Amino acid sequence: MTPQEILEQFGPRESMEYDVVIVGGGPAGLATAIRLKQINADLSVVVLEKGSEPGAHILSGAVMDPRALNELLPDWKERGAPLKQAVSGDDVLTLTETGSSRIPDFWVPRNFHNHGCYVVQLGYVVKWLAEQAEALGVEIFPGFPAAEVLYDEQGRVKGVATGNLGLGKDGEPTDHFQLGMELLGKYTVFAEGARGNLGKQLIAKYKLNEGKDVQTFAIGVKELWEVPADKAKPGLVVHTAGWPMDDDTFGGGFLYHLEDNKVTLGFVVGLDYQNPYMSPFEEMQRWKTHPAIRAHIEGGKRIGYGARAINNGTPQALPKTVFPGGALVGCDAGYLNAARIKGSHAAIKSGMMCAEAIADAVKAGRSLDELAAYPEAFEKSWLNEELQQTRNFKHWFKKPPLVAKLMTGIEQWFLPKIGVSTPPWTLHRTKPDHEYLKPAAECKPIAYPKPDGKLTFDKLSSVFISNTNHEENQPAHLTLKNAAVPVQVNLAKYAGPESRYCPAGVYEFVKDEATNAERLQINAQNCVHCKTCDIKDPTQNIVWVTPEGGGGPNYAGM
Repeated sequence: MTPQEILEQFGPRESMEYDVVIVGGGPAGLATAIRLKQINADLSVVVLEKGSEPGAHILSGAVMDPRALNELLPDWKERGAPLKQAVSGDDVLTLTETGSSRIPDFWVPRNFHNHGCYVVQLGYVVKWLAEQAEALGVEIFPGFPAAEVLYDEQGRVKGVATGNLGLGKDGEPTDHFQLGMELLGKYTVFAEGARGNLGKQLIAKYKLNEGKDVQTFAIGVKELWEVPADKAKPGLVVHTAGWPMDDDTFGGGFLYHLEDNKVTLGFVVGLDYQNPYMSPFEEMQRWKTHPAIRAHIEGGKRIGYGARAINNGTPQALPKTVFPGGALVGCDAGYLNAARIKGSHAAIKSGMMCAEAIADAVKAGRSLDELAAYPEAFEKSWLNEELQQTRNFKHWFKKPPLVAKLMTGIEQWFLPKIGVSTPPWTLHRTKPDHEYLKPAAECKPIAYPKPDGKLTFDKLSSVFISNTNHEENQPAHLTLKNAAVPVQVNLAKYAGPESRYCPAGVYEFVKDEATNAERLQINAQNCVHCKTCDIKDPTQNIVWVTPEGGGGPNYAGM
């Protein structure tokens, strides 16, 4: 049955009305909710979270800049916020295949300065933020993904509908069927994270990216380790450039020492990479074998795994963030600062500015209009100033290596030394990430070493420790516009890149027993909701939609 047929047979849907509906229970969504209730405790505010609980789908490095949190909850230390480990030192390393060199502190660019920041497990921070929100009277509905944007007769956003429950794989209602619910608000805020499913639709519908640079992304593959006490260096922050990336590929590693003998580490690869044989997951595994990285974790135990697409966060690509009836906040808009490898402070600040605009609008008796005060506040904010300082960082890496290093040094080291905060020039991108992939015939295959099960691992054992699960008898949330394209185009021309860019083994080409022909098998059960396929598929044939509520990873403090 089609969604419309289901609605006609089982409808109408029940509805609930609020002053503000927030889609997404991450830092941006929860900061929006908290700030709204701080300004006006009588506002009714609801947060929809697709994960099984707040923080379940959160994955980030993470070194957190507390600047926005200081503004939102100045007494966060007294409230017991899980920001326990201050940064104690910064190591910026350049790697060759077997060696490494540390950049002297004096020469480290400003974007890698982390004094005053904290090494955190962002999932725990989000869980704590949810507790603060609920204490203020915010309603939080975990396990309820927003699946549809609702519009009024004038084309304004009036709310969202949650997904139906109890549909079988064939799309037909089962005995456990339950119709989704409508949540209606004077304003609806979308805080879904990078490449949000509904945010993507809104950007297209309202042409919010018209006249803007194209959004670009990276994938971050991350692990959490418990290491022997003699290897623990609480607060040490390590960033690496160079090996195993070649000069044509943007990428680098991070390794952060938490408290309690834990180390969080990962590898980031720009999704504008060209070689279809590249596997970001395998690059991360290979990176761990470098002596400079191995030294931190060897003898330890891997206890967590995850992956997530990341905005590259240039203000040139920031879409218009408001439309009739709602707004985009956090990474749904693209506020992350890729140069600093930080997004949680930007998410919180954007949520606060949006909340302040909404509170004023509701106080004035308005609803369903454009919140012009929100982007106006951003233009005057420290967040805009910060993003402008690093607006060219990612783009320089599409230039020759020497130019990239020289210009990054000029912008992030030399100009600040002479009192120039923002570079007087701006680089632009007009080509989306998926268009950079070259035909396989033009590229060299990459031979990755086999995992040893101690330091390096395969995808399936990694997905296992991400606690990923989906109700098996439900419609696939990963669908194809054209089922023939993966074999006829992606496999034939690009050697089947979906089997490599996915960090969870969702896509694999197998022989059909009946015909002996290749076909694409989609293991949707493995999906960690990273959104890489939605971004990197060279034919843009894959459609990612929200699965049944609570499905996906259940990260523990990632």
